[in-house]
Amino acid sequence: MAGTVMARVSIIIPTFNREKKIARAISSIFYQTYPDYEVFIIDDGSTDNTKNKVAQFGDRLTYIAHSSNLGVSAARNTGIKISSAPLIAFLDSDDYWLPGKLAAQVAFFMKHADEMACQTEEVWIRRGRRVNPRQKHMKPSGDIFERSLKLCVVSPSAVMLKRSLLEKVGLFDEDLPACEDYDLWLRIGSHYPVHLIREPLVVKEGGAQDQLSSRYSGMDRFRIKALMKLSQSGKLDPMQLKAALDELSLKGRIYGEGCVKRGKRAEGEFYLAIAKKIKKGHALAGLGLPPPFPAQDFL
Repeated sequence: MAGTVMARVSIIIPTFNREKKIARAISSIFYQTYPDYEVFIIDDGSTDNTKNKVAQFGDRLTYIAHSSNLGVSAARNTGIKISSAPLIAFLDSDDYWLPGKLAAQVAFFMKHADEMACQTEEVWIRRGRRVNPRQKHMKPSGDIFERSLKLCVVSPSAVMLKRSLLEKVGLFDEDLPACEDYDLWLRIGSHYPVHLIREPLVVKEGGAQDQLSSRYSGMDRFRIKALMKLSQSGKLDPMQLKAALDELSLKGRIYGEGCVKRGKRAEGEFYLAIAKKIKKGHALAGLGLPPPFPAQDFL
């Protein structure tokens, strides 16, 4: 980067009871070849030894602790609000970066000054073994919107965003205890490309019991809520709206049928009604169901 003006990066690590892995994540930042960054650890109410694990790094970072567990969205949003750099990178506390990660992404923004977001490829580890992502998890580059409707195709630990982008689309939705990244990528992807650096510079671990996907059953109900919110936002073009409603109908039907099979008939009927009304071409504004269906309990 010699001879160029370097862009500072705010690095935000949300964590909750990750005493066994937080030091590894932080260490991977200090091994970065790109030097111009600030680090914020947002401890979301940990009750284990996380604070002491972070303390060993001294004043090389800023440690902020929530008094209670508010959720990963609130933790990331706290980091965004107290940080100041024009570029923002997130690192989940069970993942870690390879040394060239920041340098590659900053170089991308230096070369493509008008772009707002990029991510890198990842190495996937499941239960201690490297695995190859299936075709549906392969990351697109550029227009990610329709691919993002099915499932997340952006990883928080792999993405770097301009702060100005979050000022345009908003922060993480703190009403979503999970799938909060799915919600944000849809809001971003509906208006801005997310470019892929085709080099695996993040090691992403999965399969642990402390991950959100393990803590919450029925994850699609959070994706359904995100899709309903997006579809009602008035910010999609006609083709995007159709694609979003089609996916909402599909997810509502599958999730609703699953609820009925598990004996949760009222919940199942709520989601099946969403799917049926979309299939019949009803306006999304008419999807709300009157009592006795407590929609807030299901969404």
